[in-house]
Amino acid sequence: MPESQHTVVVMTRVGCSACERAEQDVERICVELGVPWSTADVDTDPEWRAEYGDRVPVILVDDAEHGYWSVDEERLRSALRS
Repeated sequence: MPESQHTVVVMTRVGCSACERAEQDVERICVELGVPWSTADVDTDPEWRAEYGDRVPVILVDDAEHGYWSVDEERLRSALRS
């Protein structure tokens, strides 16, 4: 399998159950597809909190907003395969 050119970041916050579910979904999908992923706590940066704080979890693909509140698995897989 070729190495992925994509990256995924889950914008999250401590104590957010929806964020935990999104992290689990993203981890499962990214591991399967060989895509690096990470999390970032929106509350550690005032700009992130202003941009994403009311919509966490926010999924970023290649530094662009892909979705929020939950993971659309089919859409995420499609974006990571392109």
